[in-house]
Amino acid sequence: MPRLTFRDIHPTTRRLLGARFARSVGQGLLIVDLALYLHALGWSGAAIGATLSGAGFFAAFGSIAIGIVSDRLRRKPFLVYNEGLTLICGLLLLFAHQPWVLIIAIILAGFGRGQTGSAGPFSPAEQSWLAEAVRPERRGRIYSLNAALGFFGMAIGAGIAMLPFVWRDALGPAGAYRPLFGIIVIGAGVNIWLLSGAAESARAASKRRRREQTRQERGSPVQRRENRMLIRLVQMNAANGLAIGLTSPLISYWFALKFGIGPEEIAPVMALAFASAGGASLFTGRLIDWLGIVRSVVVTRGIGVAMFAVLPLSPFFLLAALIYLVRVASSGGSLGARWAQVVSLVGDERRGLATSANAASFQIPQAIGPAIAGTLIGAGWFAIPFYAGAVLQSVYVVAYGRVFGRWEKEEAARSTES
Repeated sequence: MPRLTFRDIHPTTRRLLGARFARSVGQGLLIVDLALYLHALGWSGAAIGATLSGAGFFAAFGSIAIGIVSDRLRRKPFLVYNEGLTLICGLLLLFAHQPWVLIIAIILAGFGRGQTGSAGPFSPAEQSWLAEAVRPERRGRIYSLNAALGFFGMAIGAGIAMLPFVWRDALGPAGAYRPLFGIIVIGAGVNIWLLSGAAESARAASKRRRREQTRQERGSPVQRRENRMLIRLVQMNAANGLAIGLTSPLISYWFALKFGIGPEEIAPVMALAFASAGGASLFTGRLIDWLGIVRSVVVTRGIGVAMFAVLPLSPFFLLAALIYLVRVASSGGSLGARWAQVVSLVGDERRGLATSANAASFQIPQAIGPAIAGTLIGAGWFAIPFYAGAVLQSVYVVAYGRVFGRWEKEEAARSTES
């Protein structure tokens, strides 16, 4: 496939990519510092985990409704609304410290979950809108670029997360974190500007509604095949989501308690890990041209599973940091490929449904994870979340290879016949 240049990218796609990058900077900051901030306020591991679980459940159930509705309406307003909500919740974190206010803001905005620039419950609208302006043969590249920008932004945010160490003596253990929430507010403001200027055809929604109505009236066999694939996707995502929920949202808290360190040591490691994941995502975009989407996902996620299993065995921080870096790079590198796979399972008139099913089936079990992991980590059980995650992700990788491997062969045969 010819090299993808900036001029080849549709202007709307550029704005969506830019919004993901801006959004991910704040998310990278919060994946490092939010749990540490709440810990500095005196919250227990169980309380921190339960709050992050609440944010996950809100995002999961919200994405179901938004994905379906966005197939029938315009997708742009949902994303602009999401940035407005993020801006308001960022202001609450910046100026308030009462527990009930923090809980509401964290749950509504999905703070601290490490979403690589995703728009939370509005992600189905984001992914579906992005697919509209991208030709099918370029989706692997564009979605890998989209994921890479999210990881690079999170790397920058994780680097900024070291700042509380600089002014901790002046502002106090908890107060040192508070100024950073202004970055969330600024990022949301930038995204409101980016997304407001992005073009979306009002006729696209009416076309989607007409195509969906026609297919339902005909009892389309294509639609029945799509439904079977979506059901299998939901089943696989349950294992993957729970595995991620047991480990990723509380990784900085895990490092802090297991090795007795602070953000000045944790933030550089996470910044480097996210930057490596961004590079791996770009590489995976090229790898797709050689191996196809399914094999690329199986190879990269397989390496991540191995890192899951050995991480808790590390006796000292530097080795654990190296293992974590490899895990994030290998697993995160396949993120764009998996998105491209999902939006290619259905036609445009059902992409909101597909992406919401993908998001919800991942996010609901993921939301359970932090409550379990926070309790275990707070009690000193550092290894169990990772061992459980390794088993669950092994199930996911094997199932993904079998189910979508067959689907990819069938699609190739169908393209040859046509």
